[in-house]
Amino acid sequence: MREVALPRAVRDPQRESFRAAVATILELPLAAVPEDSGDGDPAASWVYSRWLGGLGLGLVPVADARAFSWAGPWVGRVTEPEGRARYIVMYGVPSGVVFDPAGSGDVDRDSVAAGYLIAAADIALARPPLPEPAPGAGRLEGIWVAAAAGDAPRACDLARGIPGRGLEGDRHTVGAGTFPSGLPGSALTLIEAEVCESFDPPLRPGEHRRNVVTRGIDLNSLVGSDFVIGALRCRGMRLCEPCTVVEGYASRPVLRALVHRGGLRADILAEGEIRVGDAIRAAPRQ
Repeated sequence: MREVALPRAVRDPQRESFRAAVATILELPLAAVPEDSGDGDPAASWVYSRWLGGLGLGLVPVADARAFSWAGPWVGRVTEPEGRARYIVMYGVPSGVVFDPAGSGDVDRDSVAAGYLIAAADIALARPPLPEPAPGAGRLEGIWVAAAAGDAPRACDLARGIPGRGLEGDRHTVGAGTFPSGLPGSALTLIEAEVCESFDPPLRPGEHRRNVVTRGIDLNSLVGSDFVIGALRCRGMRLCEPCTVVEGYASRPVLRALVHRGGLRADILAEGEIRVGDAIRAAPRQ
């Protein structure tokens, strides 16, 4: 996602912020998004529905924007106390503001009066191909478990992986985490040390809340692939995208910076142990 900034002098915050939000989500220059000269809500304009339709997309309203969450970007409409409206980009489960083209980004979630997803008209045609698994090997740099949601994570040199559950002693194995346990992609979370070190100061385990810190391997490329950490067999299920829960633990703005960089959610396929220093290798995709 690439933010598309507005000119300093914004004449119509509602219309111009809507264009900027759409351009940001689609990673297009602002000039590529048409302008609507009508007086109504731009999200309801035929100009945009027809233009998006030409891209094989549509704008789908959500039923309850104040409660809506999505593991990706969506457009929110903020209503200010004076009655003025502007559009923002929301992200994550739970969702928070990642881009406010006509404002400061200081948005009360209760002020998000409406929301829209930019969705594919035919999802089967729009699914992106899975990435090729990363070549070579990475390294397991840190193992962290926490007994329950909110507990401080504890460093381990060695941990036992339980198929379908998680690492022994971690909240995911006993259903004591923030999110449900036992579902696909809920057993193991990983993040790259390089991502953590890109923050100043570096992102700490108590902030990112991932189980495994890796080095030297592209975790995003493991979605849809089997891989091994030492002798522990795992399967990459989906990106571990950020949300307001992580930003709450971090107590600093990290949501936008972790979009598509928040790591990997994986399943454990067979019981085994992992140890700090183990190699991480992707298996050839079948």
